[in-house]
Amino acid sequence: MTITLTEQVAKNIIKKLMNGEDYRIEIVTLINAEFLQYTVEFFKKIIDAKLKNKDITVDWYKKEFLNKNLSAEDIAINSGLNKKTISNMYNSATKEIVIEASNEHYDTLYQTIQSLVDGEEGLNITLTLKFKGVSVDLNVAESLIVINTLAVKRAALRGGLWSTAGKRVEKPLMLTLCGLYGVSEKNYKIKVKSKIQTDEDFEREIDFYLTNKGKYFLCEVKLMGKGNPESADVIFARKSDVFIADKLSDTNKKQLNSEKVGWVELRDNEGYKRFNKVLEDLGIPHREFKGNANKELNKIFAKIFNK
Repeated sequence: MTITLTEQVAKNIIKKLMNGEDYRIEIVTLINAEFLQYTVEFFKKIIDAKLKNKDITVDWYKKEFLNKNLSAEDIAINSGLNKKTISNMYNSATKEIVIEASNEHYDTLYQTIQSLVDGEEGLNITLTLKFKGVSVDLNVAESLIVINTLAVKRAALRGGLWSTAGKRVEKPLMLTLCGLYGVSEKNYKIKVKSKIQTDEDFEREIDFYLTNKGKYFLCEVKLMGKGNPESADVIFARKSDVFIADKLSDTNKKQLNSEKVGWVELRDNEGYKRFNKVLEDLGIPHREFKGNANKELNKIFAKIFNK
């Protein structure tokens, strides 16, 4: 089972954002859970592969874990790379390219590890793995290869979940803000894969627009932490009209104000309330919200998550 940024996690992130809290623990928890699950399964595969090849003299790890019958993603990770790196290196990530690049990289890694081990006199590390009464011992070189693979896998999981967090929360976060301020469905549109609609699955990558009297105002959501001048560059590149952020620097705010881009800094005290000003400046019909956001969130979630 692969753990993903689920609907419940999206709700938890939005609740933290609306309360001006740091949402990152939600993503870190996902990374930890999936990585630990992967590690246990990987160790089981290591035990099976080592036992199956106990009488051979060739590199059993390479034979089993860089096997061309595995998926391209698994082959890359097992070699100490990932598909994105290979794609950047070769401008392609076809399976043939992945296999070639992975084997080349693994051979270099193996030689590096052997040189390191040979140069460390007296170094004797044994990693023992046991499962259901069966155990295998990995020597120093084998242990380092396994540890390196796990490090690469965690980095890949981390990059993937952080990069998708903003995309998957963008739609429900915008719908939550619109729900708080009573923005009618006719005053926003969601563009998914070049088709304007309002009922697509919450995980799809989208463009969100506020709209009124035939005018469309592009909204950008960036959960970008402390904020820096470069982080807001996408707003100017895409000519966005509204910027919803976790945290904005003073430089960000000056840039956005100078370009007449409406902004909301959620980590500010009751920062979501600035959305009222954004709606006023754009002439979007709405009602002013003066209640307790926490009391309203579950009602709004019931509508936007169709529960």
